[in-house]
Amino acid sequence: MAIQQHAPSRQRTSFPSPYEQPAPEGAEDWRSLYPYNVLFQPERRALEEAKFWFCDSQHWPTVIKPFETIGPELSTKCLGQFNTRYFLVPPANGLECRIHQGYVYHNPVTVERDEAAARVPEFLRRAGYYFEHWDALLDNWKRKVLATIQELEALRFTELPDAQPYEEIERGTGLDATDALLGGYDRLLALCHRAWQHHFEFLNLGYAAYLDLFQACGQWFPGIPDQAVAIMVQGVDMELFRPDDELKRLAKLAVELDLDHLLTGPVPGPGQETLDTVASAPRGRDWLDAWKTARDPWFNFTSGNGFYADDRYWRDEPALPLGYIRDYVLRLRRGENVDRRVTELVAERDRITGEYAALLDPAQRTDFEAKLRLARRVYPYVENHNFYIEHWSMGVFWRKTRQLSALLHRAGFWPGENDMLYLTRDEARGALFDFASGWARGCAPIGPDHWPPEVERRRRIVRALASRRPEPALNRPPAAVTEPFSIMLWGITSERVRSWLTAPHTTGDLIGLAASPGRAEGPARIVHSPAELDLVRDGEILVAPVTAPSWAPVFGRIRATVTDIGGVMSHAAIVCREYSLPAVTGTGSASTRIRTGQRIRVDGTAGTVTLLD
Repeated sequence: MAIQQHAPSRQRTSFPSPYEQPAPEGAEDWRSLYPYNVLFQPERRALEEAKFWFCDSQHWPTVIKPFETIGPELSTKCLGQFNTRYFLVPPANGLECRIHQGYVYHNPVTVERDEAAARVPEFLRRAGYYFEHWDALLDNWKRKVLATIQELEALRFTELPDAQPYEEIERGTGLDATDALLGGYDRLLALCHRAWQHHFEFLNLGYAAYLDLFQACGQWFPGIPDQAVAIMVQGVDMELFRPDDELKRLAKLAVELDLDHLLTGPVPGPGQETLDTVASAPRGRDWLDAWKTARDPWFNFTSGNGFYADDRYWRDEPALPLGYIRDYVLRLRRGENVDRRVTELVAERDRITGEYAALLDPAQRTDFEAKLRLARRVYPYVENHNFYIEHWSMGVFWRKTRQLSALLHRAGFWPGENDMLYLTRDEARGALFDFASGWARGCAPIGPDHWPPEVERRRRIVRALASRRPEPALNRPPAAVTEPFSIMLWGITSERVRSWLTAPHTTGDLIGLAASPGRAEGPARIVHSPAELDLVRDGEILVAPVTAPSWAPVFGRIRATVTDIGGVMSHAAIVCREYSLPAVTGTGSASTRIRTGQRIRVDGTAGTVTLLD
C-alpha cells in the first residue's frame, strides 16, 4: 500500500519482464529445476509479457523446491476447475501459474463480459443448489476428505525384500514388491490431487457469498469500511481454532491436576521427556489420556502453512504443542483469560449489523438479511477447510513423501533424507523406477551415481535464489485492478500496485489494510518463518511477511500484528479479528522497513503503522 510522509521517490511505470530479469549470482541455471509447464517459455514471450503477474508470497513466501511445485500446480488447477467447469462462476476462471526464479506468480484468468453474462443463469442454478443443501453436502464433503486422509495414511514405503515370500508362490500372486511401491507413489500423487479438489469444492462459493454481501453493502452504505462488513460475520465457532483450543484445555487440565509445574519446570525442554515425566506423576495418566485424545486429529497441525515439505507438525514434534501449553499455563498462573473473547466479538458484530440494517428500507433490509445469513452460513468453511486440507491432508502427504525420500536415501540416491524434494515429481517417479528396476534385475541402479552431484547442484541454486527477495509483480500493470478475488484474498488493489512501482522508502510511516480493529504500541519482533516464533516475547508486536492460522497460540503473547501482504479476507486478517488482535495487513514492506526492538504504534482500525523510534 502507500507510504506516508516520505521523501520524493522514483516512480516506475512497469515491473520487470521475466525475460529480462537477471538471475541471482550462482542461480543462473535455475530454470533447469522446474517443469516446463510452470516456466515462462521463450517461444511464448509476446503472450506472457502481455499479462500482469503478481507474486503469491502469501502462500509461498520463500523459494520452493522442485517437488514442492505440486502445491501451486494442483491448487491453481483445482481452483480453476470449480470456477470454469463446475460452477461456471461468471466473472472469473482460474489462475495461471508460473515459477520465476523460485517464486510463484499468478495471473487471474478473467471471463469476457458477454460470456460472463451468459454464465449467470447456470451459475445461479449450480451454486444455488449448493447453498440450498449446504449442510448435507458439507457433511458429505467431510466424509470424502476423511476417506482421502485414511487412504493416504495407509500408504507404506518400505524396504524391498531379498526375495518374495514363499506364500506368494503358493498363491500364485505373480507380482513383486515394486508393484506396490510404484503404485503407492502414483496413488500418493493422485490422493494429493483429490485433496486439492476437496479444498476448492466449497471455498470459491464461500468467498462468492461473502463478496456478494460485500458488494451489496458497498451499494447500500456508500463509504462503509471493509472492516465493518468483515465484522458482520465474525464471532463464530470454527474447527480451525480447535487445535489451539485443545492446547488451552490441556493447560487448564494440568493446573487442575496439579501437574503444571512439570510442564513449566527445568526438566526437559519440553519434549518427549516431558511426557514421560508427566506419565510417572500421580494423575499424570489422566492428563496423557487427554493429550492423546487431542493429538488425533487436532495435532495434525503445522507451524507453517502446509505448502512446504519441511513444515513442522505438532503431531510429529511434541515440543511444539508442549511449548504453547507451557505459555498458556504461565498465563493462567498470572490470572489471565486465555480464551477467545467470543461473547464480545458477537456483541460487536450484532451492534454493527444492527446500526447498518437500521439505515435500510424494509425491502432492502430483507435482502440484506438474506445475504448476511448466507455469508454467515458459509463463512466458517472459508477457514475450516484449512485444517482439513492444508494441515491434516498435506501433513500426511508430506510425511509419506519424506518416507519415500528416506527409502531412496538409504539406497544411496541422494545425500540427505529429504533430498527427493530437489527432484520434480516426474523425476522422482523415474528415480523410483530405476530403484525398482535395479532391485528386480539384481544389479545396481543408476541413481546413486547420477543424483547426488545433481542434488548438490540444485541445492546451491535454491540457496542462491533465496538470497534475493522476489519482485512483487512482473510486466506492465493494468490501468485498474478489478478482479474481486485478487483484491479480497491477496489485497492486490490498484493503490497497492502503484506503491509497488515506487522505489523502496526508508523513512515514513506505513499504511496497509485495516484488517482487525484496535490500537497498540510496543517493540516490534520481525519473524520471517515459523522457526522464529520461539523468539517472540510477551508484549511485542509481531511483524512478518505473512502469518498463518497456526501461529494463533503466540497471539496471546503479542499486542498486535503487521504483515506485508494479505487482503481483508486473508487468513491473517480473519484469525486476528477472531482473536481480537489489532492488525494491519498488506503494508508491502513492514518486515523489511521495521527492525526488531523498534517501537511502533499499530492502528488496526485505520490501517496505519507509526514508527516511534
